[in-house]
Amino acid sequence: MIPRALAIKISELIEKFPIIAITGPRQSGKTTLSKILKPNYKYVNLENLSDREFAKTDPIGFLETYKNGAIIDEIQNVPSLFSYLQVVTDERNNNGEYIITGSQNFLMMEQIAQSLAGRVAIFSLLPLSYSELKNSIYTPKTWESYAISGCYPRKIIQDISATDYYGNYIKTYIERDVRLLKNITNLDLFQKFIQLIAGRAGQLFNQSSLGNELGLDNKTINSWFSLLETSFIAFRLQPYHSNFNKRIIKTPKIYFYDTGLLSYLLGIRNENDLESHFAKGAIFENLVISELQKNAINSSANAKFFFWRDHSQNEVDVIIESGMQLDAIEIKSGKTINQNFFKGLDFFKSLNEKTNLHLIYGGVENQERSKYKVSTIYNLPDIKEFNS
Repeated sequence: MIPRALAIKISELIEKFPIIAITGPRQSGKTTLSKILKPNYKYVNLENLSDREFAKTDPIGFLETYKNGAIIDEIQNVPSLFSYLQVVTDERNNNGEYIITGSQNFLMMEQIAQSLAGRVAIFSLLPLSYSELKNSIYTPKTWESYAISGCYPRKIIQDISATDYYGNYIKTYIERDVRLLKNITNLDLFQKFIQLIAGRAGQLFNQSSLGNELGLDNKTINSWFSLLETSFIAFRLQPYHSNFNKRIIKTPKIYFYDTGLLSYLLGIRNENDLESHFAKGAIFENLVISELQKNAINSSANAKFFFWRDHSQNEVDVIIESGMQLDAIEIKSGKTINQNFFKGLDFFKSLNEKTNLHLIYGGVENQERSKYKVSTIYNLPDIKEFNS
């Protein structure tokens, strides 16, 4: 079993809140983690039709059956249950009584905000991070193999091929989650939408261009992408706004939570495919950004992620804001450091002298330079450095 970094913080707060909520994509390990943390808790999955009907038709009886320590999986399938949870946990006043999980983030968070505010500690469990894998027998040998393999626990532990795993993942996702969350009648068109999004990973979210290719309006494109966000398939990285330069790009970039899925959608099956693929640099950039975000989430760091670009094409791949601290990160897949790698960082530093500068590249040697910290993906800066 691969220890999950998030378990440390959950174990701390489960003693202080009546409810622990764990969100994350399907198959990221939410159920496994919950059962490891509390192996003696009763378990119920609300994707099971009979259990779901029990919770819907008799919520009081359901919560009486599952009390004094219970794990309720996929709770977003019964939204009405949140209000009853509020009542029973207030009456019982038992910390750590429930662990609830869900794989549709926005739906679950909306219900929590309405009914459980102040009673719940909320966590997001993303697929495995490199820092979680590097001390195990599953340590990736290269960033290329890691990017193609992806980070889902079952795929790694069971050594399932990308074709078998991600082919079934996409099929299940579209046939189950998409039908549940949106009334999309043309599922083939939606799958084409996902593939077009993959081809634009690391690029600005151009809704008009996507709409023209698919024959859809901007409202539908935005709605469909929100669905990908809701189910932890993809996310938007927002541009950094500051007072020192108003002529900046205001459109977000788009990325995937898992580069294994991204590579699969792009038709990349091995390292030779990746080496010659037009999206190699974008996949490395996506991999680094997702790893940094996982490390921040797993350590509960108060860090906000952005990118920065102005209309003159000066750009920094990632800006991390932690309180008053600002870190600018350039990401390059090249294995040999080139002085041009630092061009965007230098320009950003000229606008804000207090910014810390980082380069993360595809090589294997870490360096401490006078102006920059140079790291490999195998030794990413500790996210706590961005929160000090």
